[in-house]
Amino acid sequence: MDDRQKRVLIARRIAQELADGDVVNLGIGLPTLVGGFIPDGVNVTLQSENGFVGLGPHPAPGEEDDDLVNAGGQPVTILPGGAFFDSADSFAIIRGGHVDVTVLGALEVDARGNLASWMIPGKMVPGMGGAMDLVVGARRVIVGTTHLTKKGEPKLLKKCRLPLTAVEVVDLVVTEMAVIAVEQGTMTLLEKNPNYSVDAIRAATDAHLELSLELRDMDLAGLM
Repeated sequence: MDDRQKRVLIARRIAQELADGDVVNLGIGLPTLVGGFIPDGVNVTLQSENGFVGLGPHPAPGEEDDDLVNAGGQPVTILPGGAFFDSADSFAIIRGGHVDVTVLGALEVDARGNLASWMIPGKMVPGMGGAMDLVVGARRVIVGTTHLTKKGEPKLLKKCRLPLTAVEVVDLVVTEMAVIAVEQGTMTLLEKNPNYSVDAIRAATDAHLELSLELRDMDLAGLM
């Protein structure tokens, strides 16, 4: 699979986790793709931490509005019924527990559900930003990320090595290899990419993986 196919697979699978009526925050990068794969009949409200709810699809080329961007600075649209507000109100929504699901990337996730998503050794970074509030305030935290780093090292660890964004917050991890639940210090393999064996997934994962009794294959239809 190329990088595009991996990103589409991850985003499409995460979209299947969203329920009708959910308020959802999509993090910068890969998670922003999730909005394009929400199943028919499932109506969710997308919230952007920079101050609005009701995000719509990406605008058509030439119809971008420089004053209407998501938290990552990407042009977006707003749906009828959407609303704008200041940063204080935005984080009151987040910290007040009004976000049902937050989807974000990660540098590392460990077996306790600890998340490291902001400090890259040797690089200047602006800080953890709103992620620290989102992963604590949201009712459910889903991580969408590639299974390995660009250097081929596992991102799913026994214990995070990088500074943490938050402690014991991750509920589900979706990668191009697998769908993994995180609960009570255990990572459980729920689904696997049929192109990878269980042994291959375990070899790419530093943390111990339990196998679900209902382990099934991820749907790859339409990716190739």
